[in-house]
Amino acid sequence: MTKFFLDQRGCAKNQVDGEIIISNLLGAGFVEAESADEADLIIINSCGFIESAKKESLDALLGARKKYADKKIILAGCLAQRYAKVFETELPEADGIFGNGDLSRAALIAKKVMAGKRPVDTPKQSGVSCGERLKLLSRKNSAYVKITEGCSNHCSFCAIPLIRGELRSRPAADIVAEIKALLKRGVFEINLIGQDLAAYGTENAQTESVGKPKNARGLSPLAALLKKISALKGNFWIRLLYIHPDHFNPDILEVLKKDARILPYFDIPFQSGDDGVIRAMNRKNSADYYKALVKNIRAQFPDAALRTTFLAGFPGETEEAAANTLDFLRAIEPDWSGAFSYSKEDDTPAALMKKQVAKKTAAARVAALQDAQEKITSARLAARVRQGKKFLEYDVLVEEVFDDSASAKDSAKTNEAAANKKALQDQEGAASYAIGRAWFQAPEVDGNIVIRAARVKEGAVVKVRAVAVSGVDIYAELLSK
Repeated sequence: MTKFFLDQRGCAKNQVDGEIIISNLLGAGFVEAESADEADLIIINSCGFIESAKKESLDALLGARKKYADKKIILAGCLAQRYAKVFETELPEADGIFGNGDLSRAALIAKKVMAGKRPVDTPKQSGVSCGERLKLLSRKNSAYVKITEGCSNHCSFCAIPLIRGELRSRPAADIVAEIKALLKRGVFEINLIGQDLAAYGTENAQTESVGKPKNARGLSPLAALLKKISALKGNFWIRLLYIHPDHFNPDILEVLKKDARILPYFDIPFQSGDDGVIRAMNRKNSADYYKALVKNIRAQFPDAALRTTFLAGFPGETEEAAANTLDFLRAIEPDWSGAFSYSKEDDTPAALMKKQVAKKTAAARVAALQDAQEKITSARLAARVRQGKKFLEYDVLVEEVFDDSASAKDSAKTNEAAANKKALQDQEGAASYAIGRAWFQAPEVDGNIVIRAARVKEGAVVKVRAVAVSGVDIYAELLSK
């Protein structure tokens, strides 16, 4: 029996791909090893989105080859799909190249590699990578469900269409069936993912406004899908991750109002708050349009959680344009935002644009955005802890449990929380500690709820009362299990 180890890299979409690869190998009789040390075959499921992620994936492969000279190594994922022809001759350290065009071929490729062959397998993208997942790589009782693959927005800086192809959507019945199966397995949190959820079901629509084609009942395909999900019974969370601001489906708001299980968490990557940069990014609207979108969402959901991202140092971004983006951030006051330096990606229109911004300048603009966001996040978290004299209560999905407060320092996710010793000492004799998330905190990217003196199980949903803010985290006390 061949033992394999998956070294998972990249985004949530790539994580689902990794789970499918694992399931395909297990179904073919392979055995999953707990570490690379114990494996016969190492699979690097790579990211190819930006330069830093590509370097990290390649470093992982080269490091594995140096450490495990006698093991077989496959480079899989986005990086393999995008640069297969280059790697075929210039990356001899990889025993096989396996893209993400057809993940059902994972076991076949693995067998070829173990037999001494060197396959380079990157079939054209078609359909949506999905299927039964025997193992989830998320925290307990949380899962990602992919509803689309690829993207047809063609933002000038983005290589996703080159890697994953044009937009393809899964049938709504398949998505609902997968969610239903996950709920039966005890999963509580379902995070819907895709390159642009707003575009779901619109690939064949003859319209410039991608998110708005209507079905017979006058709903966008995304709103119709959410209504079908809402018909499922049980207690669960549905979170929507990544909706392009040009295509935001306003009719989903009415669906959310009727079902509290579909969370008012809005992940909308604005990227810039300057009209000139927005247009250069091949986006269709304006900063004022985006401000109005946020205003409309908050008018209907005053407590809505908003996450966004900003790309600093885009070609041609002037000091004035950077200042406009900073003003935009302060105007919309997102709960969370990520700021990243522009990455020059091969074969994208932006890579050929003049007036490329110096890396040092872009880094300084990232720092300014992050500094502003920290202040906004602190204020918004304070409002989620207390309103007047009332401390607010939340359901929390528990992700990690510690035996003592000191052990929390060992968790990369809780360094900031553990650093606030005063908050930890507010309750004497705290011998146990749990980390979880409330509805306004998405997995991996947002802060956490730190539950003191909480003897609970990972994967449990518990009721807590918020008591204080520490960095990006909220401290809380357990009310009920």
